[in-house]
Amino acid sequence: MSACLMIGAKAVMLASGVFTLSWTHSVERTGWAETYRIEDGRLHLTEARVMGSGAGMDPGPGATLQDDWWVWTPDLPPLPQLVLAASGATVSGWSICAGPWPGTDCEVVGAKKDEPIRVRPCSQRK
Repeated sequence: MSACLMIGAKAVMLASGVFTLSWTHSVERTGWAETYRIEDGRLHLTEARVMGSGAGMDPGPGATLQDDWWVWTPDLPPLPQLVLAASGATVSGWSICAGPWPGTDCEVVGAKKDEPIRVRPCSQRK
């Protein structure tokens, strides 16, 4: 099932309707990744993973250790969009990749100070 994802003003087609958002935590300097599925015009968080813990980034309930990453399925409602702050003061921007972890065809957003970046299904309005 393909889906369209808006990243700022850019539309990106996803063959599977799934994407992974990953970044380096600004305090702990370790990896964090979340996999989303686009369904019914909403973003469904299907998996989260963190490499380490601390500074508010502890693994969620039921997390298991897989290849140095704590992985779990968050129990959260679907979201209409994600808003990523682009402060320019963090270690790096966010990588948005097609498909489940680790994904392919990645694009880095928010590495420079700029307006917040909205990530939403194409069917959602601003």
